Amino acid sequence: MIGTPEQISKYLWSLDKEKLYEIKQYHKKRTLTSNAYAWELINQLANVLKISKEDLYLKLLEDYGQSSLISVKADIDISGFVKYYKEVGRSTLNSTEFKHIRIYKGSSQFDTYEMGIFIDGIIHECENVGIPTLTKEQIEKLK
Repeated sequence: MIGTPEQISKYLWSLDKEKLYEIKQYHKKRTLTSNAYAWELINQLANVLKISKEDLYLKLLEDYGQSSLISVKADIDISGFVKYYKEVGRSTLNSTEFKHIRIYKGSSQFDTYEMGIFIDGIIHECENVGIPTLTKEQIEKLK
């Protein structure tokens, strides 16, 4: 449910009092238009840099996206669990080797604020190589 504190409070009082519920702040999801523009620029930038758009996307996530650091046993393959990641180190604890992995949130999971940062980063990269972008006003409307 999305609503004001008063609306949510009324709703909560109507629920089963034996169950547990979670409340979190609502964040507006990024728009499909902003996502389409990001991918349009990523494709143009990948062509100029002569690299695959997938490799560029991961690089942009590393530079402008959201990430977390996790540690797992060194023999565990996380590729089936996490799509965007990079091993950043290893260590040993009690004779067990661990690898430390930076995992990146994909842009489809970004809220509007995170997508705004991501698009600003892509635009910065495009401007560095001479790719034209929308005006600041157009970009703000897009976000």
